[in-house]
Amino acid sequence: MRTRHLLLAIGLAAVWGFNFVVMEAGLRHFPPLLFVTLRFALAAFPALLFAGGPGVPWRRVLVAGAALGVAQYSLLLLGMRAGMPAGLTSIVVQAQAVFTVVLAVFLLKERITARRVAGLGVAFAGLVLIGVDLGGEGGPIGAFLLVVGGAFGWGLGNIAVRKAAPPSSLRFMIWLSAVAAVPMFGLSLLVEGVPQVRLSTEGVLAVLYVALLATLGGFGVWGFLLKRYNASVVAPYSLLVPVFGMSSALLVTGEPISPMKLAAAVLIISGVLYAGARPRRRAVPGEASGGVPGGAGRRDGDRPRAGSTAPTGG
Repeated sequence: MRTRHLLLAIGLAAVWGFNFVVMEAGLRHFPPLLFVTLRFALAAFPALLFAGGPGVPWRRVLVAGAALGVAQYSLLLLGMRAGMPAGLTSIVVQAQAVFTVVLAVFLLKERITARRVAGLGVAFAGLVLIGVDLGGEGGPIGAFLLVVGGAFGWGLGNIAVRKAAPPSSLRFMIWLSAVAAVPMFGLSLLVEGVPQVRLSTEGVLAVLYVALLATLGGFGVWGFLLKRYNASVVAPYSLLVPVFGMSSALLVTGEPISPMKLAAAVLIISGVLYAGARPRRRAVPGEASGGVPGGAGRRDGDRPRAGSTAPTGG
């Protein structure tokens, strides 16, 4: 992964990590399904009026909206409302990286290098270590399974975005949000009833953060990266999210970080960096040191796989 894209991926992880603390704050003011509805409605409108079409078949938008919007966030926030704290949720939901890689192998026929398998294994070992450390806290198993279900929805969404290969990640995310907001509003009315909400500064700021930064901006960047790299290259960087999530929870809510969690964070960062880095190429006689003739500096992982839409910005 190129340096500017690496920094973009790390910055996105920081935004999504802090987002768990923000969502926990938002759930103090809104029911979970209504909170999801407001999140996607604000991400879609009024931007929808100026964005133009998604640039991909509507079935691609519907599938991605169902996975990333309805499945991921409804299950995630229901799990948090059922008792999963922000820091722990930021860890468990990163099972999406494993789901993404497995689904990419079966649905996209992507090949996984031994280096990426090893790096992802080290990072996942860090997640397991955190789970062992938290196991004695007796968290509700139902809430845990809801968050795992949300992680699977995220993995499916990654594959859907990769297959859609939209020409503009931002326009695609706007339409995805609009598609998700409609069924989420219906689910909110069906499950939670007619909302009785008292607006507060904290609640409004929480909705603005999750809608504009974490959703519209965040998944716009995520789609941008998925267009340029295999899903198995991008997904491991999301494992940095729990590092930022735990740190944010510690600073804002006082959720403790044990020595085992710190050790796990080292494993996660090391695994992500190893999986995403590329081994140095051996020099071939007759080649310039900068790269292959006719493509100076380009690496195999820096271009889309065969048959995908070429990157056009976004």
